[in-house]
Amino acid sequence: MLAWILQHGPSFCIGSIVVSYWARVLRLVRKTRRTTGHGANFLPPEQLGRALRMVWLPVVVLWIVVPLLVTFWDHQLPPLRPLWNQLVLRWLAVFIAVAALAMTLVCWKRMGRSWRMGIDPNEKTQLVVTGPYAYVRHPIYALQSLLLLASFVAVPNLAMLCISLIGMLLLQWEARREEQYLLRAHGEQYELYLRRVGRFVPKAVVRS
Repeated sequence: MLAWILQHGPSFCIGSIVVSYWARVLRLVRKTRRTTGHGANFLPPEQLGRALRMVWLPVVVLWIVVPLLVTFWDHQLPPLRPLWNQLVLRWLAVFIAVAALAMTLVCWKRMGRSWRMGIDPNEKTQLVVTGPYAYVRHPIYALQSLLLLASFVAVPNLAMLCISLIGMLLLQWEARREEQYLLRAHGEQYELYLRRVGRFVPKAVVRS
């Protein structure tokens, strides 16, 4: 039993963490719908945003399913065999994933009513520049990228590698799209924020 936990625990934990992450997102969508009358742009009104959802949705589903397949049905799925089997490294990735989820909860709370999942060109929410947002412009995306990377380290197979790479590329793209929207919505205020704060890591780290 202990051997099974040590071997399959990382994949099970990652699957559970990712389920918890997206369950919380859905709760935030419902909460936003109750308070604002729309679902936080879960389905964005813009055409490109909706098209990106068609790519992102299967990535999220696979992000949840692959770790659970590895946990319970790995013996039936040879292509999902691990690329390495360093248990210490895989468990370390689990702890990093837990920390990323915890810090994301802080970011969601800081965003409050301004939290959105997508872009509505006709909407202008309050600009949040305090808390984690005083150090990086997209802490939620940065932490989600870290969670994707930790997922691959904990569940090191080709399927999770593809999921992590596609997910991080989509986050990079969406962050840049959001910045263009926020520049149009907030003008000089956001432009000054762009100059002062890094996208995914603090500018002081980049300069050093």
